[in-house]
Amino acid sequence: MSNPIEFYFDFSSPYAYFAAQKIDELIEGFDRTVEWKPMLLGVALKQTGSQPLAHIPMKGEYCVHDWERLARFQELPWKMPDPFPIATQATGRAYYWIYDQDPAKAKAFAWDCLSTFFGKGEDIGAADAVAAIAARHGFEQDAVIAALGDDAVKQRLKDETNAAIEKGVFGSPFVIVDGEQFWGADRLWMVKRWLRSGGW
Repeated sequence: MSNPIEFYFDFSSPYAYFAAQKIDELIEGFDRTVEWKPMLLGVALKQTGSQPLAHIPMKGEYCVHDWERLARFQELPWKMPDPFPIATQATGRAYYWIYDQDPAKAKAFAWDCLSTFFGKGEDIGAADAVAAIAARHGFEQDAVIAALGDDAVKQRLKDETNAAIEKGVFGSPFVIVDGEQFWGADRLWMVKRWLRSGGW
């Protein structure tokens, strides 16, 4: 099997929600897998001097409309969360803690979090909310809460975020195919073309 596709995202990224629905389907037939890699977009934004799209005049208003339009296009439930954006340290920590036990469940947990936040508009930032979502995938809530406060788990998310930035990840979603970088949910067609042709 060839190298896995790296799918970087922040749980508070609407465009990650749309990309996450398609990313695994996109690589079917290419003898590839997708590694979902949550990271803290806020850390990357500080590196680039940027800020969340929703905070940028004019662009933020456009994006809110675009997210609603994309949801209709992809036939996904959509409810603009409030508050938004949110800190996603707890969600990212829980993901990697689950991943180290069961990667498949970690991916299911990640999609559940994205769907809960953007499909239902419900909180995924608080520890209790994260633990409740993890419980739907077979994990004891008390164990999740304990893991969120574990120094090793905290460091894991920091390390994953720093590793992503070192690879050039500055936005969400961000896909890397054999070293080639693609930023944005609107580049998935290009990722598929790259996989098919081996580059151009």
